[in-house]
Amino acid sequence: MKNINFKIENLSKMIKVIKDYINSNKRIAYPLIALLILGIPYIVPSQYILRIIIMIGVYTILSLSLGLVTGYAGQISLGHAAFYAIGAYVSALLSVNYGLNFFITAPIAAIAAAICGLLLGLPTLRLSGTYLAITTLGFCEVVRMVLLNWESVTNGPLGISKIPRPSLFGMDFTLYNNGLYYLMLGLLVLTTLVMLAIVRSKVGRALVAIREDEMAATMMGIKTTFYKVIAFVIAAFFSGLAGAFYAHMIRFIDPNTFTFDTSIMILSIVILGGMGTINGMFLGSALLVSFPEVLRFLQEYRFVVYGVILVLMMRFRPQGILGGQKKSKYKLPKGVKVNVPKKDIGKELKDTANVKEGMV
Repeated sequence: MKNINFKIENLSKMIKVIKDYINSNKRIAYPLIALLILGIPYIVPSQYILRIIIMIGVYTILSLSLGLVTGYAGQISLGHAAFYAIGAYVSALLSVNYGLNFFITAPIAAIAAAICGLLLGLPTLRLSGTYLAITTLGFCEVVRMVLLNWESVTNGPLGISKIPRPSLFGMDFTLYNNGLYYLMLGLLVLTTLVMLAIVRSKVGRALVAIREDEMAATMMGIKTTFYKVIAFVIAAFFSGLAGAFYAHMIRFIDPNTFTFDTSIMILSIVILGGMGTINGMFLGSALLVSFPEVLRFLQEYRFVVYGVILVLMMRFRPQGILGGQKKSKYKLPKGVKVNVPKKDIGKELKDTANVKEGMV
C-alpha cells in the first residue's frame, strides 16, 4: 500500500516538474503544444482513436463543470448526468423536429440545462454532504424516468435517431474531415477559459471559502447559498453544452446513455485528477476514458475498477493526482498596495518571542 502512495506522489511530482518546465519556456513550449493539439487528427492512425480523443474532450468539459461544484465549492453532486441528458435531448429534439442548426440548438440546450440547474439548486443547495448527494442522485433518476416514459416527446426507450450533424455554411462537421474534433476543441477551450476566469475571480475565492469552512464563510459575509447556486447553474450550462455536442456527434441517443454510471464516471475523473484543479480534469479524463479501450478484457468490470480507484485515492491521496500542489500567490486588485515597514515586522517578531519566553 505504501508503494501505491509513493508511485502516485512521484507521478504528481513528475507532472509538476513538466508543468514548471513548460511555464519557464513559454515562448517555445506553448506554440509547440498548440501545433501538436491542432495536428492530432493528422497524426492518429485511425478514426477510432480520433473518436476516443473526442470523447476525452467531452468528458473533460463535463468534469470541468462538475469540478466547479465539487472541487471548488465542495458540494457533492451525483446527478451530473441529468444535465448532460437534458442538453442532449433538447438539442436533438429541436434539430430533428424543427430542422434547426446545431449552432442554434446547442446554446438553447445549454440554457435549458442551466434553468434546470437553477430550479434544482434553489431548494436543495441549502443542504450539504450526504443529503445533497442523495437529492442530486434522485434528480438524475427522475430525469431518466421522464426520458424513458414520455414517449410522445422523447420516443421513450427507442431514443432519437438520425440527429443531423453539426454544419456551418453548408459544410458538415464529421470525423472524416476532422470537423468534429475541431468543434470539440473549440468548446473545450471555451469551457476552460470560462472556468479559469471564474476560479480566479471573486466568485472562485468565495467558492473556495465555502469549501474550506462554510460556517466561517457565512460569518465573513459570504452569501453561501447564492454562490453555490451560481456554481450549480454554470456547471449545468456546460454539461448541457457537452450533451448537445455528444448528441450531434453520435446521432443517436436514448435514456440508457445517461445513467447513474455516467455521473459516477464524471465524479471519478474529478477525484482522480484532483479536486480544485483545472489540469487534473484533463489528466483524469484521459486516464479513465481511454482505460476501457486499452483494457478491453476488463470492459464488463470497469465500474468495479473505478470503485477500487476511488477507494485507493481516498485512502492514499484524497486530493487527487494533481491536487494539493503549491498554489499561485493571490494577486491584489490594481492600485491596491500593502506596505509593511520592516522595523515593525522585527519589533512584532521580538514581542512575540518575549511573550513565548514569558509563557515558558
